[in-house]
Amino acid sequence: MKNIVCALALPPEFLEGIRLAAPEYNVIAGRAKELDRDVFRQAEVIFGWSPAIIEECLHDDSPLRWIQLWTAGADYVPMDTLRKHDVMLTTAGGVHPVPMMETVFAMLLGFTRNLPQAIRNQDRHVWDSKGNYTELLGKTMGIIGIGQIGAEVARIAKAFGMRVLGVRRSVQPTDYVDGLYTFEQLNEVLSECDVVVNILPKTSQTINLYDENRFAAMKHGALFINVGRGASVKTDALIGALNSGHLAGAGLDVFDIEPLPEDHPLWSMDNVIMTPHIGGNTDQLKERATKLFIENLKAYIAQGRPARSIVNYDKEY
Repeated sequence: MKNIVCALALPPEFLEGIRLAAPEYNVIAGRAKELDRDVFRQAEVIFGWSPAIIEECLHDDSPLRWIQLWTAGADYVPMDTLRKHDVMLTTAGGVHPVPMMETVFAMLLGFTRNLPQAIRNQDRHVWDSKGNYTELLGKTMGIIGIGQIGAEVARIAKAFGMRVLGVRRSVQPTDYVDGLYTFEQLNEVLSECDVVVNILPKTSQTINLYDENRFAAMKHGALFINVGRGASVKTDALIGALNSGHLAGAGLDVFDIEPLPEDHPLWSMDNVIMTPHIGGNTDQLKERATKLFIENLKAYIAQGRPARSIVNYDKEY
């Protein structure tokens, strides 16, 4: 019997949904580190991923044909090896827009309402209303990497009365975006934005994209929000722009080194809001990811190919 391995902990009702969608498959579930290694050697489909199972999954006579991730990014998966073995890869694109959007605006509203200072004052039992208070209304937001997450960020930005500019490979019109630009026009966009939101995946083209020159191109007093990948930012350049006052603040959910070392200077910067790579976390994640997997699984069984969020190995996402 052909095997589907769910390499993560799922509630029984979710597993039952998978079994009903693929009755001709044996569905095996459990955390990757707790399952027998032979399970992965015999898997045709894997839902989830762990670097610890590479050797078991990708041996020369492996039956593996498809991996469904439950993350939006795929940069931690060995794409070259998967391509070599003719294994399809799909992400959980479309699962994370709401929590990611809420993370972006939690950070932005934290800055506009001076919440980091308020929290520090609360810890010290100090009543102090001094600080900079501003509004998002009328400001310009630049979203670098307009995909499904970026589109949701744009929708809410318009509700706040913001002007929205977007940068991506294609300049096909997108709802809630006032102007779309290519990456060749990135510096032009950065110079107009009061808020820059990075949602780019990690690829060979995006590593250290935000360097000294990019931050210098940004509008004086802008806010920089990174919920994409930490590798896209040259951290020393960001710290320099924050220390000089050229950037008013940064909201960071991702970092070039994770976990962030305890002695890292970002920890002690008053104009930085940080979260530990939890931007996509939500109590709805497993349900949404499982629904996407079942949709893709039905398509895979019917036509030999998943329906949504297939990774293009040439583009690296």
